[in-house]
Amino acid sequence: MFIQLMEMMNKPVLYEKGTMELWTDEHISKRMLKAHLNPNIDGATRKHTTVREIVKWISAVAPVEKHPNLLDLGCGPGIYAEEFHKNGYNVTGLDFSQRSISYAKNSANEKNLPITYYQRNYLLMDFKEKFDLITLIYCDFGVLSTEDRANLLKKIYIALKPDGLLIFDVFTPHQYTGIEECKNWEYAENGFFSAEPYLCLNSLYRYDEQNTFCRQHIIMTQQNVKYINVWEHTFTKDELMQDLSSAGFTVESFYGNIDGANYSDTGKGICVIAKKLK
Repeated sequence: MFIQLMEMMNKPVLYEKGTMELWTDEHISKRMLKAHLNPNIDGATRKHTTVREIVKWISAVAPVEKHPNLLDLGCGPGIYAEEFHKNGYNVTGLDFSQRSISYAKNSANEKNLPITYYQRNYLLMDFKEKFDLITLIYCDFGVLSTEDRANLLKKIYIALKPDGLLIFDVFTPHQYTGIEECKNWEYAENGFFSAEPYLCLNSLYRYDEQNTFCRQHIIMTQQNVKYINVWEHTFTKDELMQDLSSAGFTVESFYGNIDGANYSDTGKGICVIAKKLK
């Protein structure tokens, strides 16, 4: 086990996958759902008061009268989806986590909300000209590799109707200004990564030439050693324009956040509204 640990402690190759998945691990998915549902933290979902402000802003810039059919990618347990429904949209939610989708479906059934949910990897979705508006919220786009980001934009383009809109947010390199590479250990009896006692080595790696960062978690229990690599590519305005143009989109506008804040060259975030060309 020690040799295995030492091998894992090497700086990972760019976009190297780990041996565990945040979204599908039985224990971690419980903790992720708990974080989604906590209304007072910016964890897996933003604070729920912030969610309502975001949905209110999106409803203003992409009014339901022109964009009635909405697809929320990475919808989690349906917190945004239910707010979009309250604002009049016909909502479809898609997420990779079976636990989150099960919660979202149960919530919609209990409240008698006609929201459609799919448990699916959005990189494999196959919708064709079905939606007027697609959202990807809380910087999910940046966790994907270069190849997967290009693939997703193509999938989204096909899924949108002509003149359909894509609204999403990302981090800029300023998000990591002043943050150095580091390693630290933690111990837990029953923590975020495992119900069993575990020792975890948390590492931050910088790939500055690619504006990309990795948070790695190596989890050691009595039985095994596993690791998770959480990637975060950060974007400049020019890179986003190039990526969207290559996929067939035209950029309508940039904002500093997905609540409509003004864009700044020194800001930590960018929100983009992009349109599918006819």
